[in-house]
Amino acid sequence: MKLNLSKPVVFFDLETTGTNIVSDRIVEICYLKVWPNGNEECRNLRINPEMHIPEASSAVHGIFDQDVADCPTFRQVAQDIANAFEGADIAGFNSNRFDVPLLAEEFLRVGVDIDLSRQRLIDVQVIFHKMEQRTLSAAYKFYCGKNLDDAHSADGDTRATYQVLMAQLDRYPELKNDMQFLSEFSSFNNNVDFAGRIIYNENHIETFNFGKYKGQPVIQVLERDPGYYSWMMQGDFSLNTKQVLTRIKLSNNIR
Repeated sequence: MKLNLSKPVVFFDLETTGTNIVSDRIVEICYLKVWPNGNEECRNLRINPEMHIPEASSAVHGIFDQDVADCPTFRQVAQDIANAFEGADIAGFNSNRFDVPLLAEEFLRVGVDIDLSRQRLIDVQVIFHKMEQRTLSAAYKFYCGKNLDDAHSADGDTRATYQVLMAQLDRYPELKNDMQFLSEFSSFNNNVDFAGRIIYNENHIETFNFGKYKGQPVIQVLERDPGYYSWMMQGDFSLNTKQVLTRIKLSNNIR
């Protein structure tokens, strides 16, 4: 199966200091960029997170502080990564819930201007879970008939994700070989922000998806309770969530 592409798609995977989108950092990123003509470009980067890598995280991906001590920081490589991702569809495994939100945070943190929300996002894990309910290693074994010997390495996971998606398209005729379809099929919610704190409701109105105002339109809440905006801006929310909330507030002239 060859992917039906109208523009490049970037498969990527992150290894990180932990699973908190707000406070954790990237220690390794691998991306595989596939062009419509079938050409591929693969790049793997170790990154100094400028913080201690917890032992529990190192036990998963095998990357320790000393391994990245002399590596570039994300700030030093961010623009190159953004250039590779710009204008392409983006695919990963559990990427909509973790990798894309965390990558967006890193870009915002260093001031690199790239809006990942404008790009189509394909989450191979969501497709897999909707069809079979498995992990990446099991998905690779199930779809490709191979053992994923280098699981939890960014390079191994990235290429396995690419191969699993192509095998999924071969197996399920109801899956269209179309990036727009796959992006819509692999989304959990109609998120406005990557973390899913704000979503579009059935009327395509921006609505809070958490807390005491869950299910209520953002505009109505901000007009009725102006202090809620300040509380969120000062709270432990992602930079992307705060950016989206501010955009909604300003675009509706809410004081």
